[in-house]
Amino acid sequence: MLVCRYWKDVVVNTPELWSNVAVSTHDSLEKASRKLARSKSVPLDITINFSPRAEHASGVTENVIHAMDLIRPALWRARSLRLSVPNRPQAHAALLRCQEDAPLLESLSIRIFHSMQEDHYSSPRLPLFNGHTPRLRSCSFTSFNFGWDTRVVSGLRVLQLCGYWNRFSPSVEIILDILRGCPGLEELALRNMSDIEQESLPFEQEFATTKVLQLPRLKKASFYYAGIMRTRMLLSQISFPMLESLDFCYLDNLTPVLEHLRQQSLTSLPLRYLRVESSFFNEQKFVILLRRLTSLVNLELIDMEDVSCYLLKNLSTPPTAHPWICPKLETLNLDGCTGLEWDALRGFIESRLSGRSSTRYQHASLSPTSVPRSTSTASASAHIHALAFSRANSPVPLSSPYRLRSIDVTRCHQIGKEMVQWLRMYVSDVKCEPAKGVWGEPVLP
Repeated sequence: MLVCRYWKDVVVNTPELWSNVAVSTHDSLEKASRKLARSKSVPLDITINFSPRAEHASGVTENVIHAMDLIRPALWRARSLRLSVPNRPQAHAALLRCQEDAPLLESLSIRIFHSMQEDHYSSPRLPLFNGHTPRLRSCSFTSFNFGWDTRVVSGLRVLQLCGYWNRFSPSVEIILDILRGCPGLEELALRNMSDIEQESLPFEQEFATTKVLQLPRLKKASFYYAGIMRTRMLLSQISFPMLESLDFCYLDNLTPVLEHLRQQSLTSLPLRYLRVESSFFNEQKFVILLRRLTSLVNLELIDMEDVSCYLLKNLSTPPTAHPWICPKLETLNLDGCTGLEWDALRGFIESRLSGRSSTRYQHASLSPTSVPRSTSTASASAHIHALAFSRANSPVPLSSPYRLRSIDVTRCHQIGKEMVQWLRMYVSDVKCEPAKGVWGEPVLP
């Protein structure tokens, strides 16, 4: 706008450039008012964000109310609304001004930072936007207690619930009721919730007799400190034949959950990404599940102390009567696995050296004309050239697995510097902690 008055006229008269309206500690009301005026009638992306830090605590409620009073006349053309405030009364005071129809709203995010604060005396006025949000497809709620009104979260494609503790934590029946209203759900995330009470056997038998909920479009699911009982009961009542990404974090014993996944894999489970963090399981049952995951590309085992050589040996054992386990595996993350054995890891890498690379990473595979990585010894370099020559002159069988493209051994203190150098000879991308110099400075590899 400072180039010349002609460019300034173009910018001012292009309403799409002013569609992002933000009010925060760094974005004033005057700036938001100017954007609202210049955006004319185009759809808006509205953000109201006030951090919970002490220096901004005073006057936050007044600023939130003033911001909503300013934006309220334009809510009818809001395409997305993101509200982040320190406590629930401030969020409810803002949502009290969201009672008109929102025919263009597609994404709604409400985040309350102080999730453990005892301010439940305040309750929002429901339904939001007069219950008229025909285009709403994504909802992300953090500690926002909407009374589990299914009118607020119906017909969604993305649902994220976070920060519900004690009596505010949703039960299995509540979540199933919400999911029944979202048959086209594509992404589900449950994070930071108090687990349900230990269920009795008759309750489990009652669930076993109910009809399984079908979610044919669900592609991504995440359970991060969501309670092992809740996760177990939900997965036993949901069918997800198109699931491609799955996260399990801080869920204690995952062995019963693995059985539900195995049963799902008997029909269809095209899982490509699997992450398990700070949990434990029966390795034999985990290997049985991995045999069913023929489409798995990325496997992450974070802070898993019980990952032993049993798992890696099964991943590296050539097939006799059974096919390779995870033949398309390209990325392996072992961050924080302190019980990892080097011999088992080396055997796993060597077993897949003769495999082919995926079409996306053919350029990373070795060939007689490609320039190899610099190696520490001449014998290692000669071995790589011999391996490349043998691969070029002998066709790779179709049953062979893909070569490993990336491995992460960060915080694996038993993996020394020489071991990392060996890994870099055979894996194109190796992530690890940088080596320390004499004075403690990191040394670049």
